[in-house]
Amino acid sequence: MKMKPWYEQKPAVHEHHIFGGSNRDKSEAEGLKVYLCLEHHISGKEAVHNNAELMRELRQDGQRAFEQNHTREEFMKMFGKNYLEETNEE
Repeated sequence: MKMKPWYEQKPAVHEHHIFGGSNRDKSEAEGLKVYLCLEHHISGKEAVHNNAELMRELRQDGQRAFEQNHTREEFMKMFGKNYLEETNEE
């Protein structure tokens, strides 16, 4: 997955599964995870766990990465939601 500038601003120390909760194992199996510094993972105001917009952006990036080798239908079946519908992407 192509990294965005906010992903790589500081040394990465935490593994973040893009699709967590009940989808964490699927995220792990598909390699849908990124490595973030503490500030961008959980502690800062721009942390994905504290910033819904950044979490949404990360999930959209994860879906795009998945769809490079799979269909949208496969994504929907596996993760139960289309994170790209808000951007009207195909």
